[in-house]
Amino acid sequence: MNQRHTLSVLVENCPGVLMRVAALFGRRGYNIESLAVGVTENPAFSRITVVATGDTQVLEQVTRQLDKMINVVSICDLTAGDSIDRELALIKVSADPSSRAEIVQIVDVFRAKIVDMSKCSMVIEITGGEQKIDALLTLLQAFGILEVVRTGKIALARGMRSLTHNSNAKGDGEDGKSVLRSGCGLRAIIG
Repeated sequence: MNQRHTLSVLVENCPGVLMRVAALFGRRGYNIESLAVGVTENPAFSRITVVATGDTQVLEQVTRQLDKMINVVSICDLTAGDSIDRELALIKVSADPSSRAEIVQIVDVFRAKIVDMSKCSMVIEITGGEQKIDALLTLLQAFGILEVVRTGKIALARGMRSLTHNSNAKGDGEDGKSVLRSGCGLRAIIG
């Protein structure tokens, strides 16, 4: 059965890693709905957040193959866990002088903000969950949406679970490298 999954993947910050991670999903027939990547608090690492829909067994295969990739430090499936996720969207909406007040009221209700205004349009910035952004888009359709750009989901586990901070003790692996057990319970090997 196809299910929507959110994976957080900590990788070394080096060229080609994102391409190899995305290609792995594609080879397995997993459709990536959202992909966000950025440098973490440590510039040596980047965090990739992938939202994909597909079979759970295939996801397990993809996760195992990701875990074997040299530049992958750790992986956490945030689908069923206790996590926080957000998305950013910029929405350009048609806004003549007679409709601006109503648009501003809608924007205020959603705790969004107007970041640009011209004679006939406004650009609105909103952060939040997917449903919140979709609800704002639905209300703004009546005014005429000109353009929309969305970042895709970013997510973190709640509490002390972490990809970057060791919640368990480090030890030596069989090959003499340090082994880090991430807060999500997956193993990562650190050179």
